[in-house]
Amino acid sequence: MILTLATVTSLAVLTRIVVNPLQNVFQKQLTQRLVDPLFIMSATYGGLTIACLVAWTQLQFAGLSTAFWQTMVVTSLFAMFGNVFLVRAIGLGDLSVLGPINAYKAVVGMVFSIFLLHEIPGWWGLVGILLIIAGSYVVLTDRQSRNLPMQADYVPLWKRPEIKLRLAALVFSAIDGTFLKKSILLSTPTIAFFYWCLFGFGFSFVWIALTMRARWWSQAKLVFSHKTTYLALCATAGISQLVSNVALASMPVGYALALFQISALISVLFGYQFFNEQGILRKLIGAGIMVGGAVLITLLG
Repeated sequence: MILTLATVTSLAVLTRIVVNPLQNVFQKQLTQRLVDPLFIMSATYGGLTIACLVAWTQLQFAGLSTAFWQTMVVTSLFAMFGNVFLVRAIGLGDLSVLGPINAYKAVVGMVFSIFLLHEIPGWWGLVGILLIIAGSYVVLTDRQSRNLPMQADYVPLWKRPEIKLRLAALVFSAIDGTFLKKSILLSTPTIAFFYWCLFGFGFSFVWIALTMRARWWSQAKLVFSHKTTYLALCATAGISQLVSNVALASMPVGYALALFQISALISVLFGYQFFNEQGILRKLIGAGIMVGGAVLITLLG
């Protein structure tokens, strides 16, 4: 049976929605076991690069345009910073909050795609984005903390380090998504995936060499002692990124990033299931509003 492009794209989006929150679970589990977020991402990039070299014998190493290499370097650099900040945020905060807040990535991605890729959203697409933002507000509303603003140790939600890190991560990753699509259009989803992994490992390795030279071996031993979780992370990260590339190849960046936010529902449930996070009903309602916005974008945007 030959699958149509629309079917392949739909399957890619659905797979990404399910697998990405699971990837975040494994990242959080490793940070709880004292593995540094930078080392987590570098080891993930490295493992995926090796897997690509072993599995794909027909990878293209020559004949790619100068524009591809320039764009690939930019997207890999932004992706590396975005992913490291993301894992740092996940290590500090609740998955059921940090997952839904990622909705703002669709807005940033849409803005950059307008200028860089000339992808102009329709009116219903804009309405869908607004619904996603409104839903994320419901998720982020902490009624209990809001009613106790005079406590000495009270820190407003938007001033918490994990929220700042998550916002920085989504800005980097939204920009990365825009440049990544350009890289895909100049090559293929699989070629872009391989070099995303390879360059990401190179950049993160340099970062480690500059900042973690005294403790990289202890970090490596920690990863090895939790190799099952690490391998599960590599598998989910690889699948998530590869299917993201497939979706981006045939969808506007802003809409693809918006659809990916349906995973907010799963992030909330995983936060409760794996880490016993609270306020799940309110977070599910907010995430549900976001899903409505994503559906609106898909049908009418």
